[in-house]
Amino acid sequence: MGTESIEASFLSIFALISFFVFLIVSKYSHRINNGILLDKDFIKPQAFHDSPVTRSGGIASIISLSIFFGIYYLLYSKVLYDYIFVSFTMFLIGFLDDLKINIRPSRRLQMMIFSLFVLIYFLPIKISNIDIPFLITLLSNEFFSSLFVLLCFLFVINGANLIDGFNGLLTINIIIINVILTYININNLNLEFAILLISQIIILLSFLLFNFPNSKIFLGDSGAYLMGSLLALNTIITNNLNPNISSFFFCTLLFYIFFEVFFSFLRKVIQKKSPIHPDSLHLHMLSFYKISSIFGKNKGNFLNSIFINLIYFILIFPGLYFIKDPIMSRYWFITLLLIYLIIYSRLYHLTKN
Repeated sequence: MGTESIEASFLSIFALISFFVFLIVSKYSHRINNGILLDKDFIKPQAFHDSPVTRSGGIASIISLSIFFGIYYLLYSKVLYDYIFVSFTMFLIGFLDDLKINIRPSRRLQMMIFSLFVLIYFLPIKISNIDIPFLITLLSNEFFSSLFVLLCFLFVINGANLIDGFNGLLTINIIIINVILTYININNLNLEFAILLISQIIILLSFLLFNFPNSKIFLGDSGAYLMGSLLALNTIITNNLNPNISSFFFCTLLFYIFFEVFFSFLRKVIQKKSPIHPDSLHLHMLSFYKISSIFGKNKGNFLNSIFINLIYFILIFPGLYFIKDPIMSRYWFITLLLIYLIIYSRLYHLTKN
């Protein structure tokens, strides 16, 4: 049996295992500590459900991921220290909130910054391929390199947590990105890393079966932090493994998650609101109000996820044509930010009216 057949067999077995992990967790997690994981907060700005749903998607994801780490070791005799430490640390920070332990958002952010900086510095995790000339020199400095990577992680993780409010919105978005990253790595013969990406796609698809279109389970903060940290790590490693591809192309892939955080922060500062507290004026919420006014709240929830991710895919698809061209990739990234602002402005005025 060839190596590819063995890997395919392991992935098939893992897909079956992952499905049953999510099935069991979704069925029994509401019993944990008298339903402490149940999301019963129906009045918060980002709440769009009207019955208790367990926030245990993160638990099922970290269990499935741990099983895959064992499978990966059997296949390649390698321990994925960077993925293990980053994923478990971010999961645990988010899990504190899922357990309803009262930690201020600012304190949770401080915990995340400290943990990530230590992990990035000592593992180490670096960006070795970048198209911005002045950053090439700065990234040669170990401290600045760690700080830059830290910012990348913070934007992606918090962006993932920010858009995780509708059935399938975050999950479908990360699946699209991971499929493109998988294609890039397979095309450049980084097959071992592609297996790792495929395993994450399997976990996300398993979760989606229980979250979309109607949700029996939420990712929770633990799941959003976990998937956001994995996405950041996937993108950095793919960037490093494929120096022939413009690093700005990866900015294009992450533009929605990245700019949602950046624009939200800037908007709240201008509006004299706390930038770390949620409100109901994010792009995905404005689009939900418009869609639900036509199709109703229940259908609007999952249709909003389909609509946003369809628009996202249409916008990033042209970037694949100049994936190796740093100048065109840079211009397209800027174009996407402008398109975001135009769409947001239009939706904001429609909602206001």
